[in-house]
Amino acid sequence: MATIHSHCSFSCIFVVISVVLVAFLHQTAGKPAQHKRTPMTKEKLSHLRMYWHDVVSGRNPTSVTVVNPPARYANRFGAINVIDNPLTLGPDLRSEAVGKAQGLYALASQEETGLLMTMNFVFTRGKYNGSTISVLGRNAVLDKVREMPVVGGSGLFRFGRGYAEARTIKFDTKNGDATVEYNVYVMHY
Repeated sequence: MATIHSHCSFSCIFVVISVVLVAFLHQTAGKPAQHKRTPMTKEKLSHLRMYWHDVVSGRNPTSVTVVNPPARYANRFGAINVIDNPLTLGPDLRSEAVGKAQGLYALASQEETGLLMTMNFVFTRGKYNGSTISVLGRNAVLDKVREMPVVGGSGLFRFGRGYAEARTIKFDTKNGDATVEYNVYVMHY
């Protein structure tokens, strides 16, 4: 008897759900989907100039080595640093902050000082507050100008693509701290 009762209950529930589903489909047939869409207007190019401060020294470093390389590599091949570096409007670390560069870099070349950079420029102030730009590429730090691809973004930089040019402004050979000017050219909607 219990089996017949549970079978009947299941059948009743199935019929009710089917009726509700058919009614819903009939009511919404032919109507466009009602979900939020990202407004896709004309694509534009933005140029941002900011300064990236890699602070490896002192009591509060913003770049920390999480993997030390084997001692046999003079150029630190294999080292990996995780970063939460300040981004400022001027080359001085005390100039107006606009965000952070968060991610990591790895020394990925045995012959030269070549980094694999993977980072997000996270904007925390101004017009781009809450938006990000994602950079992923090779950075041959001894070259005067390095170019890395912009591979995406969020917020105002959704569907972002472009490139970032890096120029070292200052490198302290005693403590390893560096200041790098970034000119970022990003296409977005």
